[in-house]
Amino acid sequence: MSEIRFDAVQHSYGERTVLAGIDLALTERRIGIIGANGSGKSTLARMINGLVAPTSGAVSVDGLDTARKGRQVRKKVGFVFTDPDHQIVMPTVSEDIAFSLRRSSLSKPERAERVTQVLTDFGLDDHADHPTHLLSGGQKQLLALAAVMVTDPDVLVADEPTTLLDLRNARLMRSTLAALPQQVIVVTHHLDLLDDFDRVIVIDQGRVAADGAPGEAITHYRELIG
Repeated sequence: MSEIRFDAVQHSYGERTVLAGIDLALTERRIGIIGANGSGKSTLARMINGLVAPTSGAVSVDGLDTARKGRQVRKKVGFVFTDPDHQIVMPTVSEDIAFSLRRSSLSKPERAERVTQVLTDFGLDDHADHPTHLLSGGQKQLLALAAVMVTDPDVLVADEPTTLLDLRNARLMRSTLAALPQQVIVVTHHLDLLDDFDRVIVIDQGRVAADGAPGEAITHYRELIG
């Protein structure tokens, strides 16, 4: 597993402090991040692959500073947004997955083989030439995930990947994430998604309020929100 470190991290938007005093070492395979809306959990998640840089302190992935070595970090860390429409950019499913490999060193046949494999892995092989805008919400979220995983990152960060999904597709996303060999960090409001995770971190008003096994951390969170 990779080592993701937050060392004395603070982040502010103007005069508003979003995160303060964050010191974490993330090495477990399955890590959940929970907290109320506006707690700072999504900002923390986006720091892992350099989408957001800390105002002070440092975030690193395997020793790579995310603010200074952003391109190298993003080769190691894939990110899936809540709304897949923010990530889907090409007109068909296979083209969208292939687009993620545009800067890779793979040959054209190797890219095609990789795309075909990922389409199969994520149950999208029957939709390879399907227009992306006609996909269901669950299929779009799977496509967004597939387009990240085709690059074979070491770490996947998913920011509320089930929030826009119905129960059936939320369960499908849960099983899909569980099957990934990568280190997975999930920000979520769906607490049952984290039952079998190794570690859950609770963020409250920009600080770590609890950090431990899922049952213990989730109980603390429930008490926080009353």
